[in-house]
Amino acid sequence: MSVHRSRLTRLTRLSALAAAAVLVTAGCAVGTQDPDSSSGGSAAGVGGTLVYATGVPDHLTPGRQTVAFDQVMSLFAPLVEVDSSNNISYLQAKSVTSDDAQHWTITIRQGWTFQNGEPVTAKSYVDAWNATALSTNAFENSGQLAGIQGYTDLNPSKGKPKTTTMSGLKVVDDHTFTVTLSKPDSSFPLQLSQAQTGFYPMPESAYKDLKAYDQHPIGDGPFEMTGDFTPDKEFTVKKWADYKGSNVAKVDAVTFRPYADTNTAYTDVLAGNADIVFLPTGKMTSASKDFGDRLHSFDAPGIDYLGFPLWDKRFSDKRVRQAISMSIDRQAVNKAIYGGLYAPATALTPPTMQGTPTGVCGQYCTFDPAAAKQLLAEAGGWKGGTMKIVYPGGLSLDSLYKAYANQIRQNLGIPNVVATPTTDWSEYWQSLTDSTVAGPHFGHWGALYVSQQNTLRALFTTTGGCTLCTGKYHNDEVDAMLAKADAATSTDQAAQLYADTQKVIIGDFPVVPTFFDKYSYVVSDRVGQLPASAGSPVITGITLTKS
Repeated sequence: MSVHRSRLTRLTRLSALAAAAVLVTAGCAVGTQDPDSSSGGSAAGVGGTLVYATGVPDHLTPGRQTVAFDQVMSLFAPLVEVDSSNNISYLQAKSVTSDDAQHWTITIRQGWTFQNGEPVTAKSYVDAWNATALSTNAFENSGQLAGIQGYTDLNPSKGKPKTTTMSGLKVVDDHTFTVTLSKPDSSFPLQLSQAQTGFYPMPESAYKDLKAYDQHPIGDGPFEMTGDFTPDKEFTVKKWADYKGSNVAKVDAVTFRPYADTNTAYTDVLAGNADIVFLPTGKMTSASKDFGDRLHSFDAPGIDYLGFPLWDKRFSDKRVRQAISMSIDRQAVNKAIYGGLYAPATALTPPTMQGTPTGVCGQYCTFDPAAAKQLLAEAGGWKGGTMKIVYPGGLSLDSLYKAYANQIRQNLGIPNVVATPTTDWSEYWQSLTDSTVAGPHFGHWGALYVSQQNTLRALFTTTGGCTLCTGKYHNDEVDAMLAKADAATSTDQAAQLYADTQKVIIGDFPVVPTFFDKYSYVVSDRVGQLPASAGSPVITGITLTKS
């Protein structure tokens, strides 16, 4: 079950991130903030309860959640944290070390407990990682642990696993455990950071009833539950008095309020009935007027692109794909659709990731309709009838994909290019799964840790879990280069090797990079400081100016 279980994990995550990407399309340059900055107001704050408007969460078990990042990160502490400059600092871990990038020793801090009084030990991590990886538990974040030796034993391609533990995990003592990876990976410490919730620990009491634990998780983080969790009901977490981390919360409590319609959430924040919400698409044009400097946009680890059905002979010549890319006026789209908020993509990973090469896409990501027409002619012209630009319906992407279709039609001289929505995300994904997608299509990747590795692995290797999004692209040279980068002895060396890999992928041009993402939020006039990391607010650092 290793292949399809880990793939399902990544696909589930992708669909959640895709929905987030759709929301991020709503933005305005007014009020844009640097990732380390915050809104004005009192730094100290007044405590109080922050009302956080969210989508409807799925699970609160760290190994299961796919759309409840903020909720789970408020309840648990990661081993390491990564700041907006991609610097690692230790939180629950005391150290994470390796001499060869394959055999790792993790030492955790002493004195930490879960919110029920159980000590947090090395065994707490090993047991939780094994439970998350075990195929019969069907935890959605199982794939985050796929690099650990023995993962395939817990996820056999056929039948049930014959073991419940990964051979690559060993408890040394109460505060030390070792991790052996299936191959060297210098980015492993980054994978232990806050958004990779599959690496969080759980107390022994969780395994008595995992379903009950999902309704009332017990963590080791800055907040604790005050009641049970029901997905479509709001719930409150309160500041945990015995939290051992240095990132102590500035507010007394957070109420997570789920909304099926983010436009309603936006209205509630504007009215002061809620305090913060991810900016919905439909409010792009009104956000700056409504909120002024209470609209915040943060650099994010995400990229948008157009994928292709590479198995379709109409798109098998890379010159056709390059011509389509050159026919898109990214600056005009950015102004018309994103209010100038986004940045046109010039690489396969966003600049928030260490070592992302500048301008690696070169002329092929530069608007040049004359050169695009010539390139298409050199490829034999377009002889495929109507070109359909496919995207998931129901996610407010219509104006964006109509803009793409219009530009491709006008600038390449193709008579019939149409934006074609599916009924919903499920139908869209099924068209990728069945290899029936009709043409260039929606693509987005939002990385969960700030390394080129995460994006390049996911999209451009057959084991990455999302090659369906990139036309089942495969290149043995790319695989070998990524393996070499993974095994690098320093993050600087790894970053350069990942950048070199991008050059090879761009040489094949399997996708059209379109935009680097920013994540945007609007807040009520109660919010003072709004710090962010990797594009998302840091809940423990948010302050309120009035209760």
